[in-house]
Amino acid sequence: MNVNKIKEKLTLHPIMSLLIMIGITIVLSGILSALGVQATSRIISTSSLEYNTYIAEINSLFSLRGLKYIFTSTISNFMSFAPLSSFIIILIGISVMEKSGFLKVVFTLLTKNAKKINVTFVLVLICILLGMIGDLSFIIMLPLSAILFEIGKRNPNLGLIASFAGLTCGYGINIIFTSIDSSLVSLTTLAAHVLDANYLIETTSFVFIMFVTVFALAFLITQITEKYLVYKLDKYEFPEEELESEVTLNSKQKKGLALSFLAFCAYFIIFLYNIIPGLPFSGKFLDNSQTFYIDKLFSYNSFFSSGFVFIITFGMILIGLFYGIGAKTIKNHHELCDDLGHSLDGIGRILVLILFASILINVFKYTNIGNVIVTALSSLINNTTFTAIPLIILLFLISAIATIFVPSSINRWTILSGVAVPVFMNAGISPEFTQIIFRFGECITLGITPLFAYFVIYLALLEKYNQKKQPVNFLKAVKYQVPYIGMTFALLLTILIVWYIVGLPIGIGVFPTL
Repeated sequence: MNVNKIKEKLTLHPIMSLLIMIGITIVLSGILSALGVQATSRIISTSSLEYNTYIAEINSLFSLRGLKYIFTSTISNFMSFAPLSSFIIILIGISVMEKSGFLKVVFTLLTKNAKKINVTFVLVLICILLGMIGDLSFIIMLPLSAILFEIGKRNPNLGLIASFAGLTCGYGINIIFTSIDSSLVSLTTLAAHVLDANYLIETTSFVFIMFVTVFALAFLITQITEKYLVYKLDKYEFPEEELESEVTLNSKQKKGLALSFLAFCAYFIIFLYNIIPGLPFSGKFLDNSQTFYIDKLFSYNSFFSSGFVFIITFGMILIGLFYGIGAKTIKNHHELCDDLGHSLDGIGRILVLILFASILINVFKYTNIGNVIVTALSSLINNTTFTAIPLIILLFLISAIATIFVPSSINRWTILSGVAVPVFMNAGISPEFTQIIFRFGECITLGITPLFAYFVIYLALLEKYNQKKQPVNFLKAVKYQVPYIGMTFALLLTILIVWYIVGLPIGIGVFPTL
């Protein structure tokens, strides 16, 4: 038996890996619960601004009650699992654009005369900037990135890996004030009020440091992709007819592009008018009960937030349809209906992966192991005697470690902010800079935790473009992200320390120190 066959037998299928992690979580919850493992922290009361004791305890699944929970919640949890419905609906829109030929023509025109490194840089930059729309950026950019590279006669996995690195390593880095930033600022302000009841954080408090970091990170990820990872991936085999084919614009394709552009413009104007407040009959997609504009867009009660996936998908279908009509690639409604399901061919394995990933995330969240770990980490901040740079490094590392077990930024900062912000203020570090340290820390490990809901989308798409018989397992998927994580760690920590030492403003009128 040769080495490759031995390696193939020892390699766990990603579904089996998920099952093992589910089993470990169940058993571990029983053991930790029996041992009475818990952690205590201080949470600030929103009404009195006083500290309340928060005790995080383990909920055991290693019992009849726990097993009943798993069986009774699996179906409902799977059906409500955010990546599932969003991913399927977005794929329908991409299907029409791809089958009509729109993506092939547009992506070819954009890339055929451009340097590969420039294409990668623009892609990664877009991924980082699209963090403003939240987790939906993963659903949109991951499949499109793979298609972009495939049409450009490059390994689609390279585009997929680079875009996932951009989305995760840039998750906490946004030039534009986002809905997540708004929620975090509320928690940061609340914690700051314990020491200063008049402390106020503006939406422009982070703009300078974020602007520099966005472009520095995009450059770094591009260099890693083009100078290192491109040589580490297996060669991707294209059919001979695809390698030989070249896109040259004919009159039909030009007409298709013109029609699709007009359709996009009309749709975008209607869409834009409905998210602009204050004009006659405008702002219909907004939740006007909110204060910040970003919250009006992305609050749970806004039509924009609840319908955003369908808004994007319908726009994609519209663009693909009008291109197909102009280019004569869609001749009747039968072809349109067939095109709608093109990207869903062979999606069965992806659905199974998503099913078991949803079970893992559900059972881990129920056990409360993540919250216990984050709560225990918060006590390290509360009990530390560190100041200045050592204190910055401590929170940076704690944020990175905590993200592995609790990927939600808001859930983590709810536990950490009440301790971290006052400690940092007493050390002379501003609450705004404290929040930036927290956000930079989460960028390091978000891309390697299977508890992050969109990691399974990344894994599933790697499997989709996998040309080997051996499946892409978790270790391989994580291995692809390790170079990005190591270099991002060094970059972001360097930016934090240099910014603190030099004392540059991190935003308008805001500095690292008080």
